[in-house]
Amino acid sequence: MASTSLPPGTAPVKREFLLSPAALPAVDDDAAEGSTANTGTSRVDLANTDARGTGGRKKWTKAQKKEKRGANKGRKFGKVHDQLELCWRVANGKICEHGDECRFTHDIDAYMAAKPRDIRFPSITTISDIPPFIMGTEEDGSVADDNVSSLDKHTSCPSFAESGFCRLGLKCRFLGAHAKLDVNGAITLVEDEQTMAQTALSATELNFVSADTLKLLRSKKYPVPISDAYLKELEAAKEDPNGPEDVAVGEDNVAMNDPQSILSELVTKRTGNSDPSAQADTPDVRIRVQEKRRLGWSGKTYLAPLTTVGNLPFRRLCMTLGADITCGEMGLATSFLTASASEFSLVRRHPSETIFGIQLAGNKPSTLVPTAEVLGREFGDAGGIDFVDVNCGCPIDLVFKSGSGSALLDAPAKLGKIVTGMSRALGEIPVTIKLRTGVKDGRNNAHKIMPRAATDWGIGCITLHGRTRQQRYTKLADWEYIKQCVDAVRAREEDEGLSPIPIFGGGDCFSSHDYWTNVSSTGVDGVMIGRGALIKPWIFTEVKEHREWDISSRERLQLIGKAVNTTRRFLCEALSFQYRYVPIGLLERLPAKINDRAPTFKGRDELETLLASPNSKDWVRISEMFLGPAPESWSFTPKHKSNAHGEESQG
Repeated sequence: MASTSLPPGTAPVKREFLLSPAALPAVDDDAAEGSTANTGTSRVDLANTDARGTGGRKKWTKAQKKEKRGANKGRKFGKVHDQLELCWRVANGKICEHGDECRFTHDIDAYMAAKPRDIRFPSITTISDIPPFIMGTEEDGSVADDNVSSLDKHTSCPSFAESGFCRLGLKCRFLGAHAKLDVNGAITLVEDEQTMAQTALSATELNFVSADTLKLLRSKKYPVPISDAYLKELEAAKEDPNGPEDVAVGEDNVAMNDPQSILSELVTKRTGNSDPSAQADTPDVRIRVQEKRRLGWSGKTYLAPLTTVGNLPFRRLCMTLGADITCGEMGLATSFLTASASEFSLVRRHPSETIFGIQLAGNKPSTLVPTAEVLGREFGDAGGIDFVDVNCGCPIDLVFKSGSGSALLDAPAKLGKIVTGMSRALGEIPVTIKLRTGVKDGRNNAHKIMPRAATDWGIGCITLHGRTRQQRYTKLADWEYIKQCVDAVRAREEDEGLSPIPIFGGGDCFSSHDYWTNVSSTGVDGVMIGRGALIKPWIFTEVKEHREWDISSRERLQLIGKAVNTTRRFLCEALSFQYRYVPIGLLERLPAKINDRAPTFKGRDELETLLASPNSKDWVRISEMFLGPAPESWSFTPKHKSNAHGEESQG
């Protein structure tokens, strides 16, 4: 058998598919976790700053701020512009008020002559497992001519199909789907009024923040009365030597829980009138723990919040493959409070995301609690968010040293104050937490924190990653300890007569077998899936159908095609994980293990071999099957710092 000649920890690829028994270089997921955000600025650097631009430990000097600007320059993402920049108003069939003084061209004919031809997504029937893999056929079966007009009547625009119009107008790369030639040969845009009317009733995306809100946040005038009252109580408790050491959410804490006293203070703050009867129906009366929205998540699949790669298009793809719960990329509390547009873009939600939450990172009540109040007020009433998750597990050095992420595991009293205040500020929206087993090996403390979180802090759901901060991904997840923590929570809940909250485990889940084995052996309500979903997004289908899916190379390429509605970079970012999948049909035994290193192998067909390539140039080649040739100025380097596409490293 081939497996006898392979080193331990190597994927057991059958002998006939082996090109070399030597395993490919190990992928450094720890380093990848510390890569940059979409903006090109290191998120770990941002996490080390607060709303005033200061670090968690000390204030930066002007020189340090300048030096940090554009940090982690190894992963810049430059924009590729049109050869001719067409005016946006003209592109949408409108008249530009700037006329000849506009700095963009108004010459539609010249723009269309320079514009690349339309993109057309291939159907499964046009995908082949031999080069060129995608057959560029027209409806009549003839091969497409690369020299034809850029207006392709056979293309399909996703935006137009969903909303009845396309905001990109003439700039759209699917222009043929919503444009036609008039009697004079001029291009005119088309709108589908029926689809537009339907879209008006149900927006395509949720959680857009208004310009007024951003202005109030920038000027520090956004009202957060619940947070202000809570932070004052924390200060008072700190100054009172006889006061309680920690802030609880139990009914015996009168100052914190009496609705009448809270109401009086809030009414006085807002109206200057201390008579609460004038605001008898005010929504500011804090909801008790028992009244919080309960999360019935048992048996549901959960896609982990994934920085950079867990974008909205990827989450939509996972939803079509069986994911039930999704969470946006980690957002920094301080960036929300300073009205960062890029941070607010992380909370966008598509209607297909049936259960959606926002994950926050921060290190103190004074930033996390107001952020929660802002998010709850802006998106809670419209059903834009179902929960808010607190990141207590991020192991990255700069995040940890600022007191955020997994550093909160060593500060349970502070964590309790944070989540208690967030719970109050969010009203009926539940607060959840995601944590690791502990900070250092041999010093696990999640079994102490989790029972308090479930019974004292009013947490709606707990997710436990089965590794310490020190371990990162170097050791297997400890599912026996996860079971110990689940048992501790359930025992405390039973003692106090409380209904059980959902608990999810996490770590090394790469198959339906892994998923259901861990659920049955530990008592968790489900498994949060991260890296497994990045490498093979169809893992959610496997879990739902209790089977291992030997997916074909053509089916995989079709799934990849669903991911190109954003940009070439997002697609290449996804492929930087998916190439690590070893097809089930090539393995001697199942289930596959996420930490097994693949030897050099060939696929069952040429397309399967291409999809397994670790070379980023091949990922760009795959993107070109859908998006056309990459511009000469474009380059890409993945988060895992493997070889770059293009002469200059950009990733």
